[in-house]
Amino acid sequence: MGTDPAGARAPREARIRRRVVLGGRVQMVGFRMFAARAAGELGVDGWVRNTPDGRVEAVVEGPPDAVDRVERRLVEGPAAAEVLAVEREDLAIDRPLTTFRVLA
Repeated sequence: MGTDPAGARAPREARIRRRVVLGGRVQMVGFRMFAARAAGELGVDGWVRNTPDGRVEAVVEGPPDAVDRVERRLVEGPAAAEVLAVEREDLAIDRPLTTFRVLA
């Protein structure tokens, strides 16, 4: 059923990948777990980590609408956070991500 006679799979829904870096009071406030929950709820893949300079960096991949919604949640942040700066960059997808991970 989801293949043609030659065995090719049906194309996946269009996906985008976006890198978002957030500055302000974003570490030690539960930001990475907040990001992982948002990603799980919205069905996107990627990762999130703290950076040595005190920011939080996330790469989010999925359908464009879901990636936009996750980005909006990240900019809002968890209750204890104060996001003061946001950098965003759309990235090429070389190999699709298949899960969302919290990195150290």
